[in-house]
Amino acid sequence: MLVPIVKIGNSQGIRLPKPILEQAGMTDMVDLRVEGQSIILAPPAAHPRAGWAEAFQLMHERGDDGLLDPQIATAFDETEWEW
Repeated sequence: MLVPIVKIGNSQGIRLPKPILEQAGMTDMVDLRVEGQSIILAPPAAHPRAGWAEAFQLMHERGDDGLLDPQIATAFDETEWEW
């Protein structure tokens, strides 16, 4: 289906027919990305942090869950800092 690119304020866009959005399972948000010379619209993930718990568990098992920039206590931290 060919659709025209229309001016929307300072941007450009396309109008997607409601039946197409419903068929694809998209309601109010979409995941937008570019792959090669194609623009991909997909339904968003069910939860923004889906899979994070499993990823963190795997990092822990691999020993890859340490601080990237460990803080080093200074003399100021040890003697002068007050909470």
